[in-house]
Amino acid sequence: MRAALITIVLAGCGAASLHNEPDLSDSVRQFNDGVRWQRFAAAATAIPPHDRSQFVDDMDQRATDLRITDYEIVRLDPRGEREARVQIKLSWYKASEGTVHETHAVQTWERHGKAWWMVDEIRLRGAEMPGLSERPGSVMKD
Repeated sequence: MRAALITIVLAGCGAASLHNEPDLSDSVRQFNDGVRWQRFAAAATAIPPHDRSQFVDDMDQRATDLRITDYEIVRLDPRGEREARVQIKLSWYKASEGTVHETHAVQTWERHGKAWWMVDEIRLRGAEMPGLSERPGSVMKD
């Protein structure tokens, strides 16, 4: 009985330490929520440290016209324990135009220590979106 109790307590401690580390889906959600609600400094915590300042500057500049109204995580595709590709669907408009667009993008995420960082984001299909890289070929097939 005592051994079983110790095992349960130790297993609980191990599970608690796992919850202290952000998992990929939490990191993806926090980043995209930050971008959607223009909390760029908060979103930048998911960007590699050497790119964070430029990310915030670029997003602040784009936010004068670009509004993201919604996003949806379409697919989360782990590639081992240290990399993942995430497909998101963004609804957005330019304040100067007022037309709502839909764009699918693929984000590449890498695990560095305990943190997940978004290291690349490209347009997969849909309307061309300001600030979203264009690359030939598809990164993720439907």
